[in-house]
Amino acid sequence: MATSSSALDKQKEVVLTGAKTDQAVAAKPLKAERFVSLDTFRGFIMFWIIGGDALAAALAAWLHNPVTNLLTYETQHTPWIGLRFYDCIWPSFMLMVGVSIPFAYANRSLTGSDRDFRIHALKRATVLFLLGSLRESFLLGSPYLIELSSALQPIAIAYLIGVMLMRKPPKVLAAIAAAIWAGYALLLAFVPAPGIPAGTYVLNHNLVNWVDVYFLGPHWKVWPYVFQGWGTILSTIPTVSNTLIGVAFGQLLRSNRTKQKKAQIIGGTGVLLLALGFALSPVIPIEMKEWTTSFGLASAGVACLMFLFFYWFVDMRGYRKWTLLFVVIGMNPIFIYIAVYILPIPQLVGIFTKGTATHLGAAGPAYNALGILVLEWLVLFWMYKRKIFIRA
Repeated sequence: MATSSSALDKQKEVVLTGAKTDQAVAAKPLKAERFVSLDTFRGFIMFWIIGGDALAAALAAWLHNPVTNLLTYETQHTPWIGLRFYDCIWPSFMLMVGVSIPFAYANRSLTGSDRDFRIHALKRATVLFLLGSLRESFLLGSPYLIELSSALQPIAIAYLIGVMLMRKPPKVLAAIAAAIWAGYALLLAFVPAPGIPAGTYVLNHNLVNWVDVYFLGPHWKVWPYVFQGWGTILSTIPTVSNTLIGVAFGQLLRSNRTKQKKAQIIGGTGVLLLALGFALSPVIPIEMKEWTTSFGLASAGVACLMFLFFYWFVDMRGYRKWTLLFVVIGMNPIFIYIAVYILPIPQLVGIFTKGTATHLGAAGPAYNALGILVLEWLVLFWMYKRKIFIRA
């Protein structure tokens, strides 16, 4: 068959320039798109953990106005019943872990098999779990394996489960998440503990607390936050639901649906979960420290809506210039999370700020808090520019 002149010209172009034909490009697996909105959202959440909350408290103590007072109120955990912004930080992380799984799998599949990815996930979950042990050991000054009521070990467990279920369709993932929330609600509602009636949601007098004291008694007794009522063993179970919702979102974002349709689904899910959480609250109190089902639903809803905002603002509207502030933090979350616990950053910053802070009076603590954030950000920016990303 004769070859047309246009086809010959195309072949010459490929030979001379190294350009690839459409067929060649299609045959090569494409690396998964990186969502700047996800990195920005992660950095925004991390900002409050690494010092934004301390800055908010210092500003409120200095300025005493309704805005700073509201900011510091929202950047502190609810004492027991209720929902504040700071209570939604951990649920947001659980969601983001799930969102990232389909993208990580897509990238890893370019160079390895499904089995390779699952082995990598197991190794990563193990490292995350042990980093939680390291953080707890630094906090208490003695070696401990279990991290009491903190994020790293639940993230490790939920991440591994998310990887195991990542090939399930979104409806199945949603059904499993709903079943976990429902099962946990029934567990707390109908299972008593010695001296504690079923359905008790009292601070440090509930099934979650009893299980922790029974299995982690010596550790629990030396933990400095026991009076706050945080749970560990049972309360890890419902955190998995957030991650499974995140996996479904990750699949959605990688699909061929329009961005508008993706945003509608994320927003609709957020509104539904938030409404369900508050609808249950008269029967099941919204308590983060037990991670009650009403809290799990409501906080997951807030996390979805926050993610929707960043997705709409950054990836849909294209406003990206400002994102560097948070992307720098969001690209190295594990590093900075561990660093703030094991490095004496406030003491190091205080060497250079305490003299000036003394003369600033009531503004001194805000000056110190800002100095800590600036130092942390500059270190992360230095790592970002050199493409140094510490991952588990």
